[in-house]
Amino acid sequence: MNEEIKNVYVSRMVENLTVLRAKLGVTQAELAEIAGISRQTILSVEKKQRGMTWNMFLALLFIFTSNPGTAPLIDLFEIRTDELISIINGKKK
Repeated sequence: MNEEIKNVYVSRMVENLTVLRAKLGVTQAELAEIAGISRQTILSVEKKQRGMTWNMFLALLFIFTSNPGTAPLIDLFEIRTDELISIINGKKK
């Protein structure tokens, strides 16, 4: 996958992470535990002091798309698109 495309999706996740986490109803520590990362990492990403890795993006994407409250927001914020789904499934558009 093209790094530019990855960066677009990661950027959308970073921009909306606080809203998604709040809608999920979890603290930074709780989200970090679910995603298998540190609370400090979530805090730093939310404050835009640290970049989000592609693996972190995928973990958070899975978490938010698995929840009925946040799945529609993932689509609304264009974090999950047909293009991304095709890329994840290994199909080029």
